[in-house]
Amino acid sequence: MSSRRRLLTASSCLIALLALGGTVVAQMEAGERGILPIDSSGTLEITGIHVDVGGKDAASARFAGWRIAQREGFKQLWAKQHGRPASEAPSLSDSVLDGLVSSIIVERENIGPNRYIADLGILFDRARAGELLGVAGEVRRSAPMLLVPVLVTSGATISVEIRNPWQRAWAQFRTSQSPIDYVRVSGRDADPLLVNAAQTKRPGRGWWRNIIDYYGAADILIAEATLNRLYPGGPAYARFVGRHGPDGEILGGFDLQAKDSADIPRMMAEGVRRMDELFTRALAAGRLKRDPSLIIVEPPPPVEDELADIGPAAVPLSGIQMQILTRNDAGLATVTAALRSIPGLEGIGVRGSESGWSVLMISFRGDSAALASALRARGWSVSDVGGTLRVVPGLPLPAPPPPPGQASGTP
Repeated sequence: MSSRRRLLTASSCLIALLALGGTVVAQMEAGERGILPIDSSGTLEITGIHVDVGGKDAASARFAGWRIAQREGFKQLWAKQHGRPASEAPSLSDSVLDGLVSSIIVERENIGPNRYIADLGILFDRARAGELLGVAGEVRRSAPMLLVPVLVTSGATISVEIRNPWQRAWAQFRTSQSPIDYVRVSGRDADPLLVNAAQTKRPGRGWWRNIIDYYGAADILIAEATLNRLYPGGPAYARFVGRHGPDGEILGGFDLQAKDSADIPRMMAEGVRRMDELFTRALAAGRLKRDPSLIIVEPPPPVEDELADIGPAAVPLSGIQMQILTRNDAGLATVTAALRSIPGLEGIGVRGSESGWSVLMISFRGDSAALASALRARGWSVSDVGGTLRVVPGLPLPAPPPPPGQASGTP
């Protein structure tokens, strides 16, 4: 083969790979992220109702099957709410049930000329069915829990970075009847950067505090599923483990199986239901106690007597957040001692420390510009990043510890 022909062949292959890569990237950007959770705050759900009924034609059989599912669904929901047998549930007329049912979910159905076989789910309107069931308002017993679904499959560990059956099952789970107040992420916008599989392995409290504050949560629950397939398209089995907190404390686990790949969504839905029961038992046992390190400490309020002595013309007290290089605890003590000597500085609160930097909340009589000027006058480097002062002290700090394996004093 001539050199020119080899060059043309290589160029053609490169163009084809670039085109294919562009197509894959475009497909991932278009639809590989983002499964919005179902809002179930106004409904009560019963699933897995099996009906097998005949009729003079297909439409009549289907209508009769839905009627039977409504009656059976209400009895099962009543029994679930009261902890008693379904046979003791009151019998309501079809006209009353029509007013209580919000929608019917078709899980699986087979329609014949005069027969209807199906597995159905019934959604009851909470406001209308609540009085008959003894349920009023929303069920909210736990603090808001940020849920992180983690799936381990084919040697990869993912959460919401790409669409997967485990995240989809949690997005489709109706949480209105659960005592756990789940905060579920959709996988869109900044979710893959903030809540991903790698984040569940990071113990740093500063970043976790920022994440749960961003999503309006108070604590963390990690639902982990390890999926294994015997062969492509064949039977599969999964190990489910529930964890709590930034350290991933194990609450329990269980195993489930699927007969083939088409049965995996059913297995994942069952895994979500049993995982919710696991979290519920942990809540009842008092195991979902919030880690004190996740609580954001607010700066102490100014003392009223001191403000009264200063007089009405005094400069108002401001709360200014500062990120400052300290390297270690000794450096933090050196820096705080130097800060306390600045005129107008009333108090220092330490909010966290990570990677040699500490986050401080400064109580200062004046604005951030005045504090920055006072620091620069002492030879410190100061920059304003989104309202937070990033400071590098102009005084000697204790040296950072040597890297592992290197002897002390070795250059």
